[in-house]
Amino acid sequence: MADTVHELRPKVPDSEKVTVNLGFVDLGRIDLMVRDGFYANRADFIRTAVRNQLDRQEEAVRQSVARRQLSLGLTHITRAELEAARDAGTPLRIQVLGLATIADDVTPELARAAIASIQVLGAFHAGAAVKAALADRIA
Repeated sequence: MADTVHELRPKVPDSEKVTVNLGFVDLGRIDLMVRDGFYANRADFIRTAVRNQLDRQEEAVRQSVARRQLSLGLTHITRAELEAARDAGTPLRIQVLGLATIADDVTPELARAAIASIQVLGAFHAGAAVKAALADRIA
């Protein structure tokens, strides 16, 4: 029965791992707060600290997003969108704050023909061949 199950849409990860180097004293202070029950673990502390800092800077981020005309959140670029841009002779300038993905059925040739530039602040997911084809256009 397992061989008849088909995945309709690949699951997009909702986060990405980041490595942070901390001094021993800071790490010890975090461990102390975890041990005292303020946080579930180190990752919980770090996520909370990052969110708190982003909340403090929310207005500056909002203004920068508007000024740079970034799409906010998840942007999925389909083969049909790229074919339309190519056929119209208007290559896309993709600017995303969040996650940008290019559909798996997009060929490297189509991506090059339809995408003038791509800037992603966050994460960019595409096939290896498509990423290689766009390497000189990724900021």
